[in-house]
Amino acid sequence: MTNMKISGDLEKQTPMMQQYLRIKADHPDTLLFYRMGDFYELFHQDAEKASRLLGITLTQRGASNGSPIKMAGVPFHSADQYLARLVKLGESVAICEQIGDPATSKGPVDRKVVRVVTPGTLTDSDLLPEKSDRPLLAVCITSQRRQLTVGLAWLSMAAGRLRTMEFGGEEKSVAARLRQELERIAPAEVLASEALEMPLPAARVTPVPDWHFDLPAGERALKAQLAVASLAGFGADNLTAALGAAGALLRYAESTQGRGLQHVRSLTVESENEFIGMDAATRRNLELTDSLRPQDTNSPDTTLFALLDHCRSAMGSRLLRHWLHHAPTNRSIARARHAAINALMGSDLCGDMNASLSQVPDIERITTRIALLSARPRDLSGLRDGLGQLEPLRSLALRAANGMPDGLLSQLAQAIMTPSECLDLLRRAIAAEPAAMVRDGGVIAPGHDAELDELRGLSQNAGQFLLDLETRERARTGISNLRVEYNKVHGFYIEVTHGQTDKVPDDYRRRQTLKNAERYITPELKAFEDKALSAQERALSREKMLYEELLQQLAPHIPRLQEIAQGVAQLDTLNALAVHALANDWCAPNLVDEPCIVIEQGRHPVVEKTIERFIANDCQLNPERRLLLITGPNMGGKSTFMRQVALITLLAWVGSFVPAGSATIGPVDRIFTRIGAADDLAGGRSTFMVEMTESAAILNGATERSLVLMDEVGRGTSTFDGLALAWAIARHLIETTKSFTLFATHYFELTQLPQSWPASANVHLSAIEHKDSIVFLHAVQAGPASQSYGLQVAQLAGVPAAVIRAARRHLAQLEAQSVGSATQFDLFASVTDASNTELEPDATMTVAQTNPLADALGDALADALAKIDPDSLSPREALDALYQLKQLANNE
Repeated sequence: MTNMKISGDLEKQTPMMQQYLRIKADHPDTLLFYRMGDFYELFHQDAEKASRLLGITLTQRGASNGSPIKMAGVPFHSADQYLARLVKLGESVAICEQIGDPATSKGPVDRKVVRVVTPGTLTDSDLLPEKSDRPLLAVCITSQRRQLTVGLAWLSMAAGRLRTMEFGGEEKSVAARLRQELERIAPAEVLASEALEMPLPAARVTPVPDWHFDLPAGERALKAQLAVASLAGFGADNLTAALGAAGALLRYAESTQGRGLQHVRSLTVESENEFIGMDAATRRNLELTDSLRPQDTNSPDTTLFALLDHCRSAMGSRLLRHWLHHAPTNRSIARARHAAINALMGSDLCGDMNASLSQVPDIERITTRIALLSARPRDLSGLRDGLGQLEPLRSLALRAANGMPDGLLSQLAQAIMTPSECLDLLRRAIAAEPAAMVRDGGVIAPGHDAELDELRGLSQNAGQFLLDLETRERARTGISNLRVEYNKVHGFYIEVTHGQTDKVPDDYRRRQTLKNAERYITPELKAFEDKALSAQERALSREKMLYEELLQQLAPHIPRLQEIAQGVAQLDTLNALAVHALANDWCAPNLVDEPCIVIEQGRHPVVEKTIERFIANDCQLNPERRLLLITGPNMGGKSTFMRQVALITLLAWVGSFVPAGSATIGPVDRIFTRIGAADDLAGGRSTFMVEMTESAAILNGATERSLVLMDEVGRGTSTFDGLALAWAIARHLIETTKSFTLFATHYFELTQLPQSWPASANVHLSAIEHKDSIVFLHAVQAGPASQSYGLQVAQLAGVPAAVIRAARRHLAQLEAQSVGSATQFDLFASVTDASNTELEPDATMTVAQTNPLADALGDALADALAKIDPDSLSPREALDALYQLKQLANNE
């Protein structure tokens, strides 16, 4: 039976179910946690779904229209753990609380939804990952004359950071750019119009009515949120679609919290080329924050983030993660970070800085909970203690800055000045060690409120009164083991064992009978109970009111607390990078205007920590040397070398020191990678289709300022198809794209490219054979490799010896047969380059049948003969040369 059918017969339901169904109707697609006493209950379809997802018991009680009411519930005090599991599964939950007084309510206690927990609007520390953000994003797409404009607005609810950006173009280019931006921002939840037809690559897409994206309404909402008359001060006065996205986002975020977002006080408008661009494949292949290998509890985290995360605060860790994915293209930002890291390394204060940073709590998220009136007492006590650490931290930053007033460290020292008024308020108002929840009492500090102190005095004096009463009653009754006690269920009582009940005075009134004793109440004790319990209840009520007032009093300090949080996070991140650079001999990179990547003695930052001895290598790319053809054996280190060049380049622009002897890096707009073999069967794409799709993205998107990593392109199809594609892709990168490219291949035919294109060069990873084994030297050397050592690697992998022997015999036959074919391809390539002639993809004619090439083959034969030096050839080389000449003669 569906909820909709039940709601159709609302008048037939009990009053409580009528209330539930009215509330549920406002949240049809959201699980409803309906508060009943000490439990959150779920009913009907919600109960079935929660039982399945959480593994909780599904029961039934009563009936609705003749059918049992299905129920499932979770305890109120442990609800957060269930919420965390549901949010992780992508579910949203509406929290419905009792707002009425059960003692005075006629019928069901008044209830209402106080907040909606969704994947993109989390603020509770128990529900959020400590070291990463989970932003909420809204996308608005407008169309005019076949041109689309995409507006994005995204909010980190737990930090209060609101950002927007806008871009446009034709549908295909816009869809690709939107996918790239969603991969970069990685939102936990995406809001999109119900009418939007463009597919969105996001884990959780929440459809909202199209009118929520109204542009004028969005502009008004954004101005109201920021309390400004114009958006020009934020650089947002020329935005269009982004305003619609911002309006929808703010409306949704406010509705989930049940109140305004007073912690969202600023707006950042991101420009198109503000950060070095990387698609999802590049972020994955470089293992910035996610490993390519599945991790278990015993495996180390092999990501760049895990390596560098020496941060002492969660704020610092989140900022480090953000920096790794958002390397600025503005050189002054990176240089300022380099200077700050250098100053910290030279000051010998990194250890002291870490000690102070360890005492600072997550000010950023605590501030948000203050703004949303959901901060708990220990949030405030932690904030109080953390603010007390700011002055020592500021002093250390100024010492490290060494008198440079315009440096980044001096600016951060200014940002983290202690907010004296806020700190004084917290010290006066919050107890030294407050209870976990306000309802438990003991949160407000003694001396903060005279009325509360008086009420507490009445309650606290109960202990002495009970001791005095017990002494008097023992003397009056002669019952030596008489006890006067209290519990929350039965209140105050006098307990007498059964053997002494004959001594009980006439003014004792029986309250409870136990197995071995009787409990009594007297008029005097009853009067005291009424007074004490009343004082206790009034004290708790007073304390709750004072705590709510305190949160309101802290509201004006929110912008200053956010500024402090940002300053502490930057200090923590810079100090973590300095600590790592000191411990691992990293150097300061030199960022220059000229296009180049010149690295001396470069190392892979993660791999060098996992092996005993890492071989450092050089890399030189400049306008005259744009593409490196990298050959060498499997397991020789080609991929490691390529990745380390990309990581050193990225780290330099992030603002970090780098693992190298020296590094000079020019401007970089994007980093592309085409590495590894993976399929997308769910999306209908084979391994080779994925490879070609990624290659197409590189060829269409790379520029002269891009860094491209291409590893084994063309290996997913037949030999000659793959060779032809690899050759054409390499040629395009050299001639047309002109990007800096590291091109690893096992197609040795490609090593002839530098003969025709001087902007390319051959390097190889060397190895040597020793008896029946192979030794990898992992050293990058000039020139092409002599062979791939594939059979040797197979032998190392444990392939049976009989298979290896058979493979060697067959390899000899194939090599003899393929000499002519390979030479034919080389000649084909050289001639098509010279004549600028391209074959259709389905061409089947041979080189000899292609008219523009027929005249060139005679010259090719003559050239091949001229290159032969008979005196220097080994017998095998002479035989190979003979096969080559015979093949050329046949083509003639």
